[in-house]
Amino acid sequence: MADTFNYRIDHHGSLVRPAGLDRGDPDSLDAAIVEAVAYQRTLRSTVVTDGGYPYEDFRGVVLDGVSGVRRTGATGADGLAVWVAEALPKADGPLAADRARRLTELTVIAPKVTLPAPSYLAATLYDPAARGPASARELGEAFAEIIRAEIARLVDTGVRLIQLDNPLLLAATGPEETPVGALSFADALAVDAPAVRLDTRPEGVRIGVFPGAVAPAAVDRAKAERLYTQVPADRWVLPLLHASAAELDLVRALPEDRDVCFGVVDAATSGPADIDPVLDRLDAAGELKDLEDAAVAPSRGFADIADRPLLTAEDQRRRIVLVETVARYIWGNEF
Repeated sequence: MADTFNYRIDHHGSLVRPAGLDRGDPDSLDAAIVEAVAYQRTLRSTVVTDGGYPYEDFRGVVLDGVSGVRRTGATGADGLAVWVAEALPKADGPLAADRARRLTELTVIAPKVTLPAPSYLAATLYDPAARGPASARELGEAFAEIIRAEIARLVDTGVRLIQLDNPLLLAATGPEETPVGALSFADALAVDAPAVRLDTRPEGVRIGVFPGAVAPAAVDRAKAERLYTQVPADRWVLPLLHASAAELDLVRALPEDRDVCFGVVDAATSGPADIDPVLDRLDAAGELKDLEDAAVAPSRGFADIADRPLLTAEDQRRRIVLVETVARYIWGNEF
């Protein structure tokens, strides 16, 4: 698509939190975000985020701002705090737009905001024992309305790249019938589809979906095509850590008119990394998808849970530098 180059060097949004950050102190938080923006500019990212610094985990941007949900005090197998929906959620006001406005004041680089997909929230917060929403689908539709309204606010604020995360979706593209948490695959797609539809779309706005950092062992091509066609996102953030048959099948299924952002650098592994295997994998993907409609990023966020970063700050820096270097090998200095 014509302006993909504006966002060639991408990342998922969550960064390793700096030592001493106090999320409850507005001055401490703002100072950390100012430093995070400068850090991203220094590393020549083509988008900037707040690093996820204001939130305990990547869901916080929504869960901290809606009623009808409750944190249980338990921790799930994925390390995330367990929340449950006790009623249909309602938002009392903007969720991320006010913080995003601060990003637009700090730099002319495109602000990016990452939100949990409504399907992910419904899939993980629905509990029939809570006697709240009648079904996971109903819960998802309520979250979709909230997130769609927030996307519109973000665009009005000046945000140009918005990403919805549901790390459970890719597993459902395998040959087995795999539910998306409490949702069926069909219901997950039906929930997310309206959230990404905008009545008006200013030039340069992109809405992306991150369906997971790991491809299934095998991909059902029909399911992958269904994912891409039913959820009308502009950009799909797909894993490309191995150029495996499954990863390449996900690329084959992608419609020609959609952007792709390849997760080419492992965000969970420390130590040095060689650029040549990354370029080889991109060459393989380039046989299936025009790289003019592509971008590159780390494979996932570096600290989707605030107190459980995947890497040290220095390893994070190395990974982002590698992404930037890969982008310049592929596309030169066009951005």
